[in-house]
Amino acid sequence: MMVRKPVLFLLFVTVLAPIVLYTDRLGGFTSSSSRSEFIEDVSTLTFGEENRQLNLLPRESSNTLKEPIGIVYLDNSSKSVSSSDASTGENSGKIRELVEAAEFREHKTRVLSASNDGSEQGKENPIKLVTDGIHKGTESYSLLKPESTGEEKTREEQRNAEKEEKPRIFEQISNNSSEKMENKTEQQSVQTSGRVDSEEPLHTNSEKQSSQIVMPVARVRHLKDQLIRAKVYLGLIATRNNPQFIKELRMRMREVQRALGAATKDSELPRNAYEKLKAMEQTLAKGKQIHDDCDTVIKKLRAILHSTEEQLRVHKKQTMFLTQLAAKTIPKGLHCLPLRLSTEYYSLNSSQQQFPNQEKLEDPMLFHYALFSDNILAAAVVVNSTVSHAKDPTNHVFHIVTDRLNYAAMRMWFIVNPPGKATLQVQNIEEFTWLNSSYSPVLKQLGSSSMIDYYFKAHRANSASNLKFRNPKYLSILNHLRFYLPEIFPKLNKVLFLDDDIVVQKDLTDLWSLDLKGKVNGAVETCGKSFHRFDSYLNFSNRLISTNFDPHACGWAYGMNIFDLEQWKNQNITEVYHTWQKLNHDRRLWKLGTLPPGLITFWNRTFTLDRSWHVLGLGYNPYVNQKDIERAAVIHYNGNMKPWLEIGMSKFRNYWAQFLDYNQVYLRECNINP
Repeated sequence: MMVRKPVLFLLFVTVLAPIVLYTDRLGGFTSSSSRSEFIEDVSTLTFGEENRQLNLLPRESSNTLKEPIGIVYLDNSSKSVSSSDASTGENSGKIRELVEAAEFREHKTRVLSASNDGSEQGKENPIKLVTDGIHKGTESYSLLKPESTGEEKTREEQRNAEKEEKPRIFEQISNNSSEKMENKTEQQSVQTSGRVDSEEPLHTNSEKQSSQIVMPVARVRHLKDQLIRAKVYLGLIATRNNPQFIKELRMRMREVQRALGAATKDSELPRNAYEKLKAMEQTLAKGKQIHDDCDTVIKKLRAILHSTEEQLRVHKKQTMFLTQLAAKTIPKGLHCLPLRLSTEYYSLNSSQQQFPNQEKLEDPMLFHYALFSDNILAAAVVVNSTVSHAKDPTNHVFHIVTDRLNYAAMRMWFIVNPPGKATLQVQNIEEFTWLNSSYSPVLKQLGSSSMIDYYFKAHRANSASNLKFRNPKYLSILNHLRFYLPEIFPKLNKVLFLDDDIVVQKDLTDLWSLDLKGKVNGAVETCGKSFHRFDSYLNFSNRLISTNFDPHACGWAYGMNIFDLEQWKNQNITEVYHTWQKLNHDRRLWKLGTLPPGLITFWNRTFTLDRSWHVLGLGYNPYVNQKDIERAAVIHYNGNMKPWLEIGMSKFRNYWAQFLDYNQVYLRECNINP
């Protein structure tokens, strides 16, 4: 008996030594988290390097033990949690870990029992005591004192203890599973680093988060969209004509509104929300059937658009015709005025019919203006505006040429309303005996039967393409007189040509001192990016035009032009004009007018003036820049909306009307008002 006690003591020390090391190692893990259990954490334990074996006892030969010992971990135990993304996979993995941990403790018991050669079967297993302490959640582990291990247990009691241990393990597994299910939502919304294994791949958490993304407000949004669509249907005309559908739609709207309530996510909706959603969808489908389909609507819109475009085309044609008619028609007041003035003129004696300062008419040192017009008021505005802005009116001479019908009236007007200190001359075109059809091709063409047919045949009256050229001014030789300036003023060197629809706003004397660089004509260019170029006026399909001129050359404006008459004579400009007029006898090179032959005649003979000298468009363009008008030396009412006509633009009328005295007796008698 005495010998047996030291042997037992040595055996006891041999068994307890590895247990002390093992329990010290486990002690650091069991105190990590108050919420974590050892059974959960044991699957994530790593002892040093990955897949390293933990030897509880020194290795023994295989013939000593009946079963292999020393393997205290499972190959995939550290990855069991991270290998599953779904919550069910997590729970099943942890259950498997707990069972494996229980089997591991049972295996340790068998190992220790075998190593003790069965001699200590009556003693209580110390490893079982330690593991029981771990399972019960003790926070610190200490070895039992030798005195406490002296109490012996029978082998049957040990087996009973093991049987009691397994139900406790499975009970704990069940508790852990229920706890995990209760906290599932919390774990999905809040991802924390509660796991012990720090070597878990980073992409595992991102995969879990992406798998947990749901649409908690999909049905709520659908219900709200249905309400919006229902309100739209209520506002449509076809729906208003169907009271039964309106009643049904309003009822569905109330049902959806009650089901929706104050819900902000699908989980807050009542159970019957889906039924209300389906019922509303069916009602909305009925509303869609009530209205015409898209194809029918498109066909109707296209028909309306086509009809509107056709009406617009007709109205444009009518507007053009009426505008041309209004431009050609002489207002009653303008018809009255020349008759009243002519009567007064012929009542004067010969001395009263003369103008003063007639000796200045051929003085080349003075500033001479050429004005060809049959409009008395228009000529009066040109003269008055020029004289009012002249620095020295005594040096300005106006040469007005009119027709036989308006000759007496024109003279009478300026006799009654003299142009201040300026000199004025009024001539009758009938006095130019040299201007006849044998000398001027244009006069011959204007008297031809083809020209008469072009202007006066009724069956051609509705031709929209030629409507704008059917103006009497194109038949008047006064309009073509600008090509005969050297013949009219043989003793002058320079002449400033002015149209009768312009207003002078600044002194023009600087134009006579301009060096035209050997050019004949000084004018302001009018071309923009794609308009008022040569191809807008000339027929470039004709070989004569296409081989001699550039279609993209910039056009210029008649209305205010300074002409060097000496260069005119030297370059024989009048003969150039006659040559091209003869070639255009059939009007195939250009239509009627004076600008196209002017572009041809003065091709490469025009000096470009600054744009501030001449601003155009006040007779057709309501968007002329106000600053450009104020800076301009001359403003031009080119177009059909002349300022003396009722169709003239009121916004520009005052620039012209301010140079007339409407209190003048002849204007009042003819009822001419501003």
